[in-house]
Amino acid sequence: MASFDSKLPSAEGVDPELQSFIQMETQRAQFQGQVHKLTDLCWEQCVDKPRDKLDSRTETCMSNCVERFIDTSLTIANRFQKILQGN
Repeated sequence: MASFDSKLPSAEGVDPELQSFIQMETQRAQFQGQVHKLTDLCWEQCVDKPRDKLDSRTETCMSNCVERFIDTSLTIANRFQKILQGN
């Protein structure tokens, strides 16, 4: 997911409270984007056709898909953090 930080003006002369607000809103937007991506991915993978409720197979598939997505995202984030720290 693209970062919005590169599109922000430099921090010089910007109110720290405004900077904090912008950072929080950027993180919120990134989180919402991840949720949207997760929903699309797991829906396409697990739901054959929409029904009035999820059957047990679909529910299990959705649960496994979400867990894999979260595990993968955390693994990637941790790896990038280690790279940035020089390990």
